Amino acid sequence: MKKIKEEQLNQIRNQQEQLNKLISQVGTLEANKHALLHNMAGVNQDIEEFKKELEKEYGAININVETGEYTEIEVEKETELSKV
Repeated sequence: MKKIKEEQLNQIRNQQEQLNKLISQVGTLEANKHALLHNMAGVNQDIEEFKKELEKEYGAININVETGEYTEIEVEKETELSKV
């Protein structure tokens, strides 16, 4: 039976082991990424719900998050332009 040299076989094994470790690490990173994105979506949902609570209490406002001061948002009335 024909065989490659032992050092060549060892190199193939080492390379395959390195590749398998990297593939495993990428999989772990992707799983962590998925969990983080899921958590981020939850926080964004909490933010939107709290914005609605604030809007019920104060109306449409812009809040300075450093000072807590706010200004009211003026809603412009749209006017219809006649089409030519």
